[in-house]
Amino acid sequence: MNPIRIGTRGSLLARTQSQTIADALTANGHPAELVIIKTAGDASAAPVAEIGVGVFTTAIRNALHAGEIDVAVHSYKDLPTAPDPGLRIAAVPPREDPRDALVSSGNLVLGALPPGATIGTSSPRRAAQLKALGLGLEIRPLRGNLDSRLGKVAGGELDAVVVARAGLVRIGRAEEVTEAFDPVVLLPAPAQGALAVECRSDDAELVRILAELDDEATRVAVDAERAVLAALEAGCTAPVGAIAEVVESIDEDGRIFAELSLRAAVAAEDGSDVIRASVVGPVDNAEQLGRGLAAELLDLGAGELVNS
Repeated sequence: MNPIRIGTRGSLLARTQSQTIADALTANGHPAELVIIKTAGDASAAPVAEIGVGVFTTAIRNALHAGEIDVAVHSYKDLPTAPDPGLRIAAVPPREDPRDALVSSGNLVLGALPPGATIGTSSPRRAAQLKALGLGLEIRPLRGNLDSRLGKVAGGELDAVVVARAGLVRIGRAEEVTEAFDPVVLLPAPAQGALAVECRSDDAELVRILAELDDEATRVAVDAERAVLAALEAGCTAPVGAIAEVVESIDEDGRIFAELSLRAAVAAEDGSDVIRASVVGPVDNAEQLGRGLAAELLDLGAGELVNS
């Protein structure tokens, strides 16, 4: 039997993420190998918001459609919310820590950085929420892989960077995190920390094999978060944060049952306003919960912030 060909970007983080899927498949009796694919995001140094949605995923999906690979592994937060006809997300493995993290010179937490301190981030969402904190920080655009981003702090070019903690954990550099932000302070991107394992929808056997890697709690949480993004008609670079988790609740008779807790926020790019909302509801109603929360955000004026 030929190995399952897994398409991935060539960065250390992408290869590490994809290798975990290859290792899991191999452990389940399905040998797998990585196929490196260069994407538009790898070829450009421009900010992601300028290059466009899907910048890291289109080339890999094209290779999947063409039969050059059998499986694609994406950072789920990079995927456009619109489905790709002919492809199926067959597995969403257990999620890594979804929080944003600060890596700073001198190991200073955010509140200890002096006014005017320079913080690099590639994300309009992070930039907007950081500005909204009113700490007088100077937010600078940032591109490049995790190594190069961290190098800008180590080399003194920046006082700090904000990145996804999940990425640092996956490449073995979690000890460099100065502060992991509570979502009350900085709400992460929808699907941050989660992977999407995708294949052609007509490959029933591969869909079955990949489904062995699926984690239901992660999938429903991500479905709810991405439903917020889709209903707001906002792309993955929009200043929208959302996080969901399966929590335990107790009914009137003292019985414990699972519910889905979902929080979301939309920030003005200049940090002048942040609109927040939250909801708790049935686990099997994830997408409807997300759409309903997006409608509440829109009623509160979020549409003006997303499109500003």
